[in-house]
Amino acid sequence: MTNVDAGSGDRLALAVLTQYRMATTEQMHRILGPEVRIEQTRRRLAKLRVEGLVDRITLPQAGRLRVWFSTQYGVQVASEWPELRGRRPPKSVSDPTAARLRVGSMLRAFVEVDRATMGPERLAAKLTTYAGLHRYTPAPLGRRQLAEPPQEEWRRHYPLFPRLLFVLSGTGPAGIETRIGALRAAATTLALSGFLREVPVLAAPLTDLLQHGPSAPVWRPVQDPDQRASWMR
Repeated sequence: MTNVDAGSGDRLALAVLTQYRMATTEQMHRILGPEVRIEQTRRRLAKLRVEGLVDRITLPQAGRLRVWFSTQYGVQVASEWPELRGRRPPKSVSDPTAARLRVGSMLRAFVEVDRATMGPERLAAKLTTYAGLHRYTPAPLGRRQLAEPPQEEWRRHYPLFPRLLFVLSGTGPAGIETRIGALRAAATTLALSGFLREVPVLAAPLTDLLQHGPSAPVWRPVQDPDQRASWMR
């Protein structure tokens, strides 16, 4: 959201849903105005729904969690803004039934559970594997495909490339530091610079996740492992 005008809450709300496809009311509130009451965010989303720009569904199997998404009309409106020009929005969800069937199928992170059964260098080599997946573009087949601009394969499935999380276990604190050090060393290579600019890669000991929970700020960015962050940041 670095290039979206945040001066208008309505504009920002639609831009978020256009780029990220779906979000809960709480997620939208954290982006739009965490310093105000959540009722203001609910009223804003309700207003956009009346205007036909967004819609919502309620998930009975998830404690009646409400999920918002941009309509086709909303995507069309937002795609014409200068802030989003040149960006390829994910395929929109045209109706609540399609949105309901798609929830659960959205993958937000790749998780690598490391039990110290391989050396630190082999663990770090997984960064190269994911970088290859990130840039993989299938060879075009047929004349129709040749007329279309090529795109990476992952864009067919995700609005954004899922972040990469390493869960480290099977060794003590010294071993954890050695493995994080190997990931950091791999992250400094020029071949991975483009991938790491676009995809967050974080690591955390399993013991910290069990003690504080996976959403806690216990994750260490491989490029700066002295920092701590939530994997959802």
